[in-house]
Amino acid sequence: MNKTILLILFLCFLNHDARSQNDLSETLNLMPWPKSVVAKPDRFVIDSSLTISIQPKNQERVHNAAVKFLRRLSGRSGVFLNEGFPVTDKQGSIHITYDTASKLSIENDESYTLNVADGAINITAKTDIGAIRGLETLLQLTQNNATEYYFPGVTIYDAPRFVWRGLMIDAARHFQPVGVIKRNLDAMAAVKMNVFHWHLTDDQGWRVESKVYPKLHQEASDGLYYTQEQIKDVVAYADNLGIRVIPEFDVPGHASAILTAYPELGSKEGYDYSIERYSGVFDPTLNPTIDITYEFLGRLFAEMTPLFPDDYFHIGGDENEGKHWDENKIIQKFKKKHDLETNHDLQTYFNIKLEKILNNLGKKMMGWDEIMTPNMPTTTVIHSWRGANEGLPEGNSLIAAAKRGYQTVLSNGYYIDRMEPVENHYLVDPIGDAELTERERSRILGGEATMWSELVTPLTIDSRIWPRTAAIAERFWSQAEVKDVSNMKKRLKQVSFTLEELGITHIRNRDVILRNVTNNQDISALVTLSKICEPLKIYSRNKGGIEYKTYSPFTLFADACVVDAEDAAPFNQAVGRFVSDSNNSSVNEVLAYLKSWAENHDQYKALTKNPKIDPLETLSANLSKTALLLFKAVENKSLSSENLSKIKEGLVILDQPFVDVEVVVIDALNTLTTYCENHYLMN
Repeated sequence: MNKTILLILFLCFLNHDARSQNDLSETLNLMPWPKSVVAKPDRFVIDSSLTISIQPKNQERVHNAAVKFLRRLSGRSGVFLNEGFPVTDKQGSIHITYDTASKLSIENDESYTLNVADGAINITAKTDIGAIRGLETLLQLTQNNATEYYFPGVTIYDAPRFVWRGLMIDAARHFQPVGVIKRNLDAMAAVKMNVFHWHLTDDQGWRVESKVYPKLHQEASDGLYYTQEQIKDVVAYADNLGIRVIPEFDVPGHASAILTAYPELGSKEGYDYSIERYSGVFDPTLNPTIDITYEFLGRLFAEMTPLFPDDYFHIGGDENEGKHWDENKIIQKFKKKHDLETNHDLQTYFNIKLEKILNNLGKKMMGWDEIMTPNMPTTTVIHSWRGANEGLPEGNSLIAAAKRGYQTVLSNGYYIDRMEPVENHYLVDPIGDAELTERERSRILGGEATMWSELVTPLTIDSRIWPRTAAIAERFWSQAEVKDVSNMKKRLKQVSFTLEELGITHIRNRDVILRNVTNNQDISALVTLSKICEPLKIYSRNKGGIEYKTYSPFTLFADACVVDAEDAAPFNQAVGRFVSDSNNSSVNEVLAYLKSWAENHDQYKALTKNPKIDPLETLSANLSKTALLLFKAVENKSLSSENLSKIKEGLVILDQPFVDVEVVVIDALNTLTTYCENHYLMN
């Protein structure tokens, strides 16, 4: 057989494998998608005899993961299991084997192999972390027919693309209790994320108990902080899930809370430091020219670092405009004395001293990309959040950092608080098409989704994180070529549903908020509106940071609405099908939506009004009128000039923001109107 024939056969095999992977992703709702999935004709039936065994025995992470697996599987399938814990005296029908228990680090091997056959399931891994990742995949394989639940026959080999797959939760702007943190850690583990970045300090609050500097939590937290025992508990909880915890103590800027407690560390003498109640970037900044600043940070971090055993320690370092530095004559003299031309140079001076403090404590310093200056040691980790800007010759801060010798993590493109559609994040790749050497590529550790909390509370935070973060988790874990958006959305719908069994409130709390908005009336009219409305995007809500304070109400209609509104994409697709082929099926599909919206205002009017409902009157009324006129046009295939004008007037109104939301079916309504105008308008 010559080389040409061999090449053709090899390419055919690759194409067949690619096709089979695509076919499987249509039938299996795995997320993140594994590195390799091969289907088999086998089927493992889930019944009361199912058991789990582990080798080696009595290893805490895998044992706990196995117990959770059994509880979730029993709850999901309704099967009464005879054994609710791993068996120790024989090999179970699900057998887990691994070599070593991991000390969490970026060096962890998280690979695993999962084989599902008719009578047995085997998960094999090099580490316990890999084993628990395999258990999560097995749970996602759960399927059923009318008579039984089962796992389909597959052989899966899987390993992550990036070693750093993180979620940052800001507990400073709005405090997030331990229960909120733990349920989100559970959700992270379910989609194989492995870094929890805990933003613990900012202008709006200091959130950790300090026994060395107690005024921090006594005077700068409003009584909302984690005790050191709670910190240890969360870190241990995360460790058990194979998740590293990286704390962030933001300095030298974003320091209003610190300086409220210890104003002597500030850069502006006589300034009235206080906890900030609004959002934004503020002037209070630590003074980097006085010894007591470093004495304070040295003692403080010596107290904090033992609470967080991970090698990495985040110092923030972002958004320091240096206004108070510019206004301080002593600081300006210090800059001249030390040949520090700019505030960036002064902050680098500060960061270098801070890195030495952390190095002596056994920590590797990490900071937002502002800290990357020519004199900053490459032992620091650069957290890229600004992306392609700042005039960097390498194009963006992530690639620049990698080329300059820094380890780096990407968050630009994964700011989920911007309330952008899931595909906007899913299609961002940490590397993209950048030309990198193998060594430069190895410095890109991965990425983090960032949940800044200016506009979220424990009631709403889950709906802002999930389910979009599951898609981001796939970008960090799966191969770069896994990027079909429609397939991702199909799988994400199922993953979103199953996250509820972990206690995630992203679906259920919509109705909680709407019952509040209506004073516990029938919420169906507002549910219908919420399915086509989304919160304003990219910080348009709370513009300038001065509409909402940290203690303002976040129990309003906008808080019930979510990104990727439930009816938006289906209606947009229905209109697309109608415009391309107006057959009975596509006509009826569009008419069903229009009828629902046309009739919805009657339900809205039946509500006893209050100040929270009244602002929705214009939205509800104009949606109803516009939908009714379009319904008549499509149903009768007839449209008068007068009705066309009324439809267009309604669309102009609907295209405006309402109570911090926007109607996201407006483009499809415009398309439908244009079609009716071109096809049904009477002369």
